[in-house]
Amino acid sequence: MNKKTISAARRHLFLTAVFTLAVLSGSFVRAQSWIAPALPKIPDGIFNITNYGAIGDGVATNTSAIQAAIAAASQAGGGTVEVPAGIYLSGPLRLASRINLRVNGTLRMLPLAQYPGGTIAPANFIGGSSLHDVAISGTGTIDGQGSPWWPYAKTPGAKRPRMIALSGCERVLVENVLLTNSPMFHIAINGKATDVTVRGVTIRANASTDHVNPSHNTDACDVSGHRILIQDCDVSVGDDNFTCGGNTSDVLITNCTYGFGHGVSIGSPTSGGVSNFTVVNCTFNQTESGIRIKSDRDRGGFLHNISYLNLHMTNVGCPILIYASYMTTERKFRSLNELTPAIAATYPSNEITGKTPIYRDLTFSNITATVSAGRRAGLIWGLPEMNVSNVLLQQIHITADKPFGIYDAQNVRLVNSKIITPAGVENLSSTNASIEIVNP
Repeated sequence: MNKKTISAARRHLFLTAVFTLAVLSGSFVRAQSWIAPALPKIPDGIFNITNYGAIGDGVATNTSAIQAAIAAASQAGGGTVEVPAGIYLSGPLRLASRINLRVNGTLRMLPLAQYPGGTIAPANFIGGSSLHDVAISGTGTIDGQGSPWWPYAKTPGAKRPRMIALSGCERVLVENVLLTNSPMFHIAINGKATDVTVRGVTIRANASTDHVNPSHNTDACDVSGHRILIQDCDVSVGDDNFTCGGNTSDVLITNCTYGFGHGVSIGSPTSGGVSNFTVVNCTFNQTESGIRIKSDRDRGGFLHNISYLNLHMTNVGCPILIYASYMTTERKFRSLNELTPAIAATYPSNEITGKTPIYRDLTFSNITATVSAGRRAGLIWGLPEMNVSNVLLQQIHITADKPFGIYDAQNVRLVNSKIITPAGVENLSSTNASIEIVNP
């Protein structure tokens, strides 16, 4: 373990020991403690892929050589599989427990024309399931060569591989590497994963609005599970900058920089619920949405104790976007930027089921945002049969061309907050909502 890793480990222990989040809730302070996820334990031992026949000339295919190095490390009880300087082309790889795939050169996916399975049945690039103690680290680059794959997002039946896809794993670390141009998601960790850390990672793909070659569904970091830390990351992609599904709890996203993308999201599948989820000390620049929670009646769960603190947003499409009608096909309800109280009031009610989205106990504190031209200041929109409830907006300062909408929401408190809109444009619009405004 190098000095940089040791320093990171000490910082991790410090977070575990001292991180306590003070959340203002109504007129009192609630302390919400958070425990950092456990880091993987990787045995000593270096398995350099060149010793197993890998050639870093950017031409040779190295799938078998890299997989042989992983197998040798696994048979030895674990260790670090080293990708040194050079460009190493490879097809799909399978990780094993107690392995650190350390990339200090460039690990590059085979191009679409050579990738096994093509657009019919491609395996994910770096995959694994039911593993423990797994790391992907280094100062190098994992390059997905995704550009030729991106147009297939609009081809029915076509499939694209994820760059890193881990299911049901324990003690996972992704650290420091540059991930770029994945054919689809860059990091996908799910299946009730536990103890996941992603830190110091840079992730890049074209924006979905790129006029030449937009990237679609190139989510940066999709992590669902328990005890999750996303820290010090720099992300600009063509879809969600972060997202999680249901069965997720104890998440901290901190000190991250977000550029192009659809924002820090929850959903759309939220069955099983999301709780104790905190985003703090992050910046957003030209992001389509800053904060986004999305679900619908056929995929909902109980979302509660969700906090967004100390966020700065510049030229974003919508700073705060919370809604429960993600899959609706009616244009008047899908055009969220044009949604008015009169339109929202016509959204049909439905019976409450086990899949009804429930959003409760949401805190937004110390958030400043400027909104791109013609866009709204924000939207919190529940369902007629299940209103969003217990929302605190404290020290929120947003400048936008259109109002902040609060529809089908109860017990919403705006404390020391300011929504600035042009002269003659209301700053707040509402229907079926109880709102208390508290300003000095």
